[in-house]
Amino acid sequence: MSVPTSARRLVAGLCTGALLVPLVVIGGPAAQAAAPVTVAPSSPLVTAAEGDVATVALTATTGDGTALAAPVTVFWSTGTGTASGGADYTETGGVVTFPAGATSGSTQEVGVEIAADDDAETTETVPLTFSTTTADATVTGGATVAVLANGFPYLDATLPVDERVDDLLGRMTLAEKAGQMTQAERANVAGSPGRVASLGLGSVLSGGGSTPTPNTPAGWADMVDGFQTQSLSTRLSIPLLYGVDAVHGHNNLVGATVFPHNIGLGAMRDPGLVERAAHITAAETRTTGPQWSFAPCICVARDLRWGRTYESFGEDPALVVLNETAIDGLQGPARSEVDRPDRVLASVKHFAGDGDTTFGTGSGDYTIDQGVTITSREDFERIDLVPYVPAVRDHRAGTVMPSFSSVDWTEDGIGNPVKMHAQTELVTGWLKGEQEFDGFVISDWEAIKQLPGDYAAQVRASVNAGVDMFMEPNSPDPFVATLMGEVRAGRVPVARVDDAVRRILRQKVELGLFEHPYTDRAGQGSIGSAEHRAVAREAVVKSQVLLRNSGGALPLAKDARIYLAGRAADNIGIQAGGWTVTWQGQPVKDLIPGTTIRAGIGQVAPDAQVTFSEDASAPTDGSDVGVVVVGETPYAEGFGDVDGPGWPWDPSDGGVPREPGKQLTLTPADQAVVDTVCGAIDTCVVLVVAGRPNVVADPDGQVDALVASWLPGSEGAGVADVLFGDAPFTGRLGMTWPRTPEQEPINVGDADYDPELPFGWGLRTDSARERLTDLARELASSRDRDVRRALAEIATAVQQGGWTGSGGAADERTVLRALGRAVDRLAGGDGLTWQQMDTLISVLRDAAQQRVVEAGDDAPPGWAADLADAEHALLVGEYARAAHLLLGVAGHR
Repeated sequence: MSVPTSARRLVAGLCTGALLVPLVVIGGPAAQAAAPVTVAPSSPLVTAAEGDVATVALTATTGDGTALAAPVTVFWSTGTGTASGGADYTETGGVVTFPAGATSGSTQEVGVEIAADDDAETTETVPLTFSTTTADATVTGGATVAVLANGFPYLDATLPVDERVDDLLGRMTLAEKAGQMTQAERANVAGSPGRVASLGLGSVLSGGGSTPTPNTPAGWADMVDGFQTQSLSTRLSIPLLYGVDAVHGHNNLVGATVFPHNIGLGAMRDPGLVERAAHITAAETRTTGPQWSFAPCICVARDLRWGRTYESFGEDPALVVLNETAIDGLQGPARSEVDRPDRVLASVKHFAGDGDTTFGTGSGDYTIDQGVTITSREDFERIDLVPYVPAVRDHRAGTVMPSFSSVDWTEDGIGNPVKMHAQTELVTGWLKGEQEFDGFVISDWEAIKQLPGDYAAQVRASVNAGVDMFMEPNSPDPFVATLMGEVRAGRVPVARVDDAVRRILRQKVELGLFEHPYTDRAGQGSIGSAEHRAVAREAVVKSQVLLRNSGGALPLAKDARIYLAGRAADNIGIQAGGWTVTWQGQPVKDLIPGTTIRAGIGQVAPDAQVTFSEDASAPTDGSDVGVVVVGETPYAEGFGDVDGPGWPWDPSDGGVPREPGKQLTLTPADQAVVDTVCGAIDTCVVLVVAGRPNVVADPDGQVDALVASWLPGSEGAGVADVLFGDAPFTGRLGMTWPRTPEQEPINVGDADYDPELPFGWGLRTDSARERLTDLARELASSRDRDVRRALAEIATAVQQGGWTGSGGAADERTVLRALGRAVDRLAGGDGLTWQQMDTLISVLRDAAQQRVVEAGDDAPPGWAADLADAEHALLVGEYARAAHLLLGVAGHR
């Protein structure tokens, strides 16, 4: 029989036939004090496989926390359960004694030998009872050993996945199937964990900010394993799947590495680094228990007024697709790797159109979130469905989460929207049918309750539309009962339920949960490690977008006299944003471990003389440069909608709504700090720490350098790295930067496209010549004919460009024409990776942007549209078109 190693509860040094585990007293003798003593099992339920020794720990505590004043003797024995004494386990009992002087909280263990045989058996139980005759001592509660189901084909790891799933499904009752389709919230079952077993729950989740006490790696693992024990104690020992919103790191856990939000990752144009960040997130998450992350969001954000904009990689579906390497980072590049202890199941979301809803159609007080996507089927497929094709076909995402939003097809007239949780055409027809998605569909938080009708109608509509598991955080019991009622009434086909459960079970088998249901804690020491934080810092560096740099204001001198101001300069809660420790995040300075931007400046430029004044009230005299760090107060989902409601319910809010009626402009207080500092100091740098572009008023041109810093997470030193030139600015906008808020929505490809800065904009501070030289070195060994010809053109550009010491080209015409020819040589082949083509074309972009900057109001007509269209062309592999457009803006077509 196959025995799950991680499910064993081995007792070190326990000899065959032994009934009692020797005492291990934690702590030395303490001062004795007469106090009542309570002895109780540390856990009322333990699991064991056949052939194991089941161990139950007893803990002795005193009422006042002092050491035991006298010995406490506890009698214990096995009782009568569903397992057969003698045949299934050794009937036994004994005595354990906690000696006088043992510290409060000392433990002892008792063991029960579980027999092994070749029979296939469902889960059986062995109860244990405890008592004492010691004066002033009380024993509370008993314990149950659940002997795991064993011997069935579905437990045989050598069999094919589908064969195991079919075997298990064929043994399940309707109640067990309904339970597998149900997901409850941690808080709903924490007080009565036995409901995990009685309902046969398929999954439990932690919503944003729903954490164990203590909020530590061990606390998380203990919690998840406790729920897992309940799940394994059910008739068929089907393991539990635990989900969390690990959307920019394991962000619910204090001490985890917190990465930039997706809007920053998208600005990097570095899919390899996105994958590495996701892999670290997976590793830090799974080693604390959860095996499933509700990430990544592959939404296409088309309106900056949406409060979830920062969860998107960008406004162009092609940019989203580029960064779907996040799925590989979570699950592993090969789908077979998802069972490793450093991988988790991914959930691509929110299917589909969540970022394309119309302003004014939002749900409740939300102005756009959970609203209606009003579109044609053709445009919906071109914009909103495109990311899901590679997500499920190439990256093999294990789960898909539908959106709260609705879709209203223009072909049949506007006014009859259908919620995505009831969209049979898209969930069953397009996703599961046309795209052959073989994972499962998980509903969003109580999303089915937004459907029309009573609860039975909501359940029926969503199950029949193709949703497989239901996030009913606070109502798992009525969901199970309602689903069973709908099946028995014939309104939900048994075949639909079987399909849903088969999909869920397949993911559990592939995750290796039947073999290794409990948490592998070996990786906990790497959580928030220097190595992991270095990757996050690299991501911060590459995500910074230099929007303006008049007079070469950046990089700063490391011995400069700096006047640092702004509420985001020294507040790690603001720079981490929403979905950090709590759902909405909190503007709390010490919310998580990490480095603020101010602290990062101190690390990177220790010789700089920094005057810090958050509100710019301190004198500015004698400063060489002002650095103002402003941005947005943390928010999540509809509470970040423009003109939306304010969140008042985190501890730091004190019941006061947090900036209701948000706008795409700086707050008056932030704008006042910018005006004060930039009006007083000749050189002024403004950093915008925000989840989307914000309009910064600068009518007098006093802001010399403007940086989009996004929401960098825990590693603010990465911002300092680029400010002082330790690393270059290389990031590019994944979202169009509007001139005014009234321009929204404005996106690449629009017919009337005239923003402040276009999609793809980003000034660089590295050497173009070095980029080309490094690229030529990478390609030197290629035997591809087109690559060799392109190398000759690159050599012409490098050798004849008349390059200056700063890496610019004096003979720009020669350089750009040579590089244009190089792109033409390569455009039709696959001799270069996308990243290498991006490097080559970046030099053309530099020249185009430089011409726009130098021309000011006299920039070429349509330049913004041309630059944005060039970025889109690059992303979709139309390299020659991208080069053509950039050369045109640069004046060298």
